[in-house]
Parts: sequence; structure tokens; C-alpha cells
Amino acid sequence: VAKGSLGSWSFFLVIRKPAPHPAVSKVHPLFMMMLSTSSTTTVAACRHLASSASRSVTTVPMIIDGKKVQSKATTFFDVHNPATGELIARTPQSTAEELRMASDSCAEAYKSWKTTPPSTRARVMHKLEGAIRDSTEAIAKVLTEEQGKTIADAKGDIFRGLEVVEISCNVPAMIQGETLPGVAKGVDVHSYRLPLGVCAGICPFNFPAMIPLWMFPPAVTAGNTFLMKPSERVPLSAMMLAELAN
Repeated sequence: VAKGSLGSWSFFLVIRKPAPHPAVSKVHPLFMMMLSTSSTTTVAACRHLASSASRSVTTVPMIIDGKKVQSKATTFFDVHNPATGELIARTPQSTAEELRMASDSCAEAYKSWKTTPPSTRARVMHKLEGAIRDSTEAIAKVLTEEQGKTIADAKGDIFRGLEVVEISCNVPAMIQGETLPGVAKGVDVHSYRLPLGVCAGICPFNFPAMIPLWMFPPAVTAGNTFLMKPSERVPLSAMMLAELAN
């Protein structure tokens, strides 16, 4: 149905008896779901699209060094509200140079973040946990608009990710090393769990909040830095989470 490109469609349940089929002696009433648009609906939909086109559409920015940066890309992915077909944002296909800028920024931040005490990193995650709880309604509204889930499902999406943020607050206890003395004469064994460096994640479209929250909170609390690419189809929820984390 061209992805509802004409706006809202009307649904009618039509009950009718089909003409007798030569191979069937008795036919029960057939229930058919039919899509129908009247000329009035079509005109209204076209006006809706024209109105949407006249409004300014947000271009999704990058966040580098904690600042919003507009891409120099010339190719964009359109983000539509699945319920109305309205164009709500445009996602830039960022350039190779911008990818290098982002990764270099992560590498530079890693130099100091890896030496930040684990307890301090955990407190940052505690603050993010509280910020997400306080902003659940707002995030759910954006998630529903860009991805089509109901508000209840959107809140579930967020909550499942929030559970990982909660667990990430306990990362300092998970990254303790081990010591095994006397494994041989004059030999002790020591193990350490250290940050790896710059981590990266590419998010799919089906869970715009949950999957980003599966990725960066554990990695960052463990002392790494993180370069995340939200789905170009549903980038707005992940951008809200990035702003809360920032």
C-alpha cells in the first residue's frame, strides 16, 4: 500500500455472500477486510503531506566530544512516522572523515577515562539510570513516533535496556582480578581485568532504546570508550539516550 504514503487509510469490514461456486454446494458468508479510500480522504491525505513538507525537518546530528556536530554528508535516510507517513527527521550518511573524527575522539577520551576509578565510573552510570527513569515518558513518545511501537511496548523497550544500566552499576565488583599464591615453588599467579580501549556498536532498528543500552553502559563502566551507530531508520531514541549520558 506504498507504506501509507497517502496518509491515513480507512478500514471497513464488509460482509457478503459470494456467487455460488460450481465445486461447492454450500458456501458460508465470507468476511473480507478491504482497504478503501474516498476522494475526500485522498485530498485530506495530500494536504497532510503538503503540510508536512512545508515544515522544517530535523537533520540528526552527530555527537563528538560531547557536542552536537552537523554532518557534511550529501546522502540522507528519511525517517518517517509509521502511523502517519510524516517525515520527522533525516539521518545523514556520515563521511569517512567524520568516522575518523569520532574514533579519534574516543581514543583521546580513553586516555583519561581508563584511569578514572571504577567507583567514579559507576556513579556516572547511577546518574544515567536515574535520568532514564525520569525521562521514560519522553523517550517512549519519541520511540513510538519513529518506530511505531505502542507507548506500552516502547516503555518495555526502554525498561529492558534500563536493567542493563542497573547491572552496569555493579561492574566494579565484576572486574576484580584474582590472585593465586604458591601455584609452584616461588610462583604466584596474578590476573587483572583491564579496559580494552575503543569499542563500537552498530544498532538494528527493532529495539531503538534497548539494544543501545545493552552496548555502551557495560563497556563504558568497565573503562572503555564507545563509538555507537544508531540505526539510520530509528536514530532519535538513541540520540536522546546519548544526550542523557552526556
